[in-house]
Amino acid sequence: LRMLQVKLIVTGDDFGYCPRRNQGIVDCFLAGAVSNVSLLVNGSAAADAAKLARRYNIPIGLHANLSEGSPVCEVLKTNSSLLNQDGFFHGKMGFRTALSKGLLNMSEVKQELKAQVELFHELTGHLPPHMDGHQHIHVLPEVRHVFAEVLEEYGITYTRVPVEPGLHNCDWIPPSLMDFYLGVEEDSFNTVDVFTRHGIRWPDIYIGLSTMGKNMSVSNIWSAIDTAIVEFLSKAPSPAHPTPQSRTVTIELMVHPGYPSVPPVGGCGEGPDDFSQSWERLHELQTLIKPELQSHYKTRNVQLCSFKDL
Repeated sequence: LRMLQVKLIVTGDDFGYCPRRNQGIVDCFLAGAVSNVSLLVNGSAAADAAKLARRYNIPIGLHANLSEGSPVCEVLKTNSSLLNQDGFFHGKMGFRTALSKGLLNMSEVKQELKAQVELFHELTGHLPPHMDGHQHIHVLPEVRHVFAEVLEEYGITYTRVPVEPGLHNCDWIPPSLMDFYLGVEEDSFNTVDVFTRHGIRWPDIYIGLSTMGKNMSVSNIWSAIDTAIVEFLSKAPSPAHPTPQSRTVTIELMVHPGYPSVPPVGGCGEGPDDFSQSWERLHELQTLIKPELQSHYKTRNVQLCSFKDL
């Protein structure tokens, strides 16, 4: 493994969620702990996030959001299948339930996704080099097709396919959450062909489910990376066509660092959720900036980069 060049994209998700999340992500970027961010354009501090990204030259993509808060498309703010009776998106599980019952209008999904790309362009001055889904909505049935069409239409090359090697062996993940992750994994497997047909790409490896919140530690990040690389290489070309020693593997590590949100400030229209207010955000921040993690990257030939560098 020593000869292997690893390009690691450490993506701070939910940029724009609240001023304290923004500050935490910027602090991580300046410490060399995060190399890329994903912007929630309907987040209450999205405009501020875009300014910070410009000021510090932080590579930024779009975290498409159809599950938390309010839509950005004016037409959909009042009367749309994407909204619950309170006038907000259906929520992480509510969105999935409404989808499975056939209650979501896919042309409205497309309309909102396009409006979010347009708003991203307005806020940052450029189109997103990568676009993924908040709470992994982009790999869900039906949505995946519309999502792929939007990416192809705007020429957005990269996305995220959340299948994490070794996830099944992570016995510290509570069963209810594991069920959710395994659902995301199954949806992801079923999305690969769709994204491929539309010419969309993603890194060789995705990690970040097993290292979220309180489960994050330097050793956990390392074992996730090692497990993933070993599995990736085992699926690499056959012995008849050995892998060149100098080959490059690309990995995206999804992280959620920040200083905890203080209500009522933050969120995407409804105020901040529990995870954003919890100490787990700060725990991720403190883990990511540890010097031992940084020095580990150096000794292991791991180069932090963004999607633009792939």
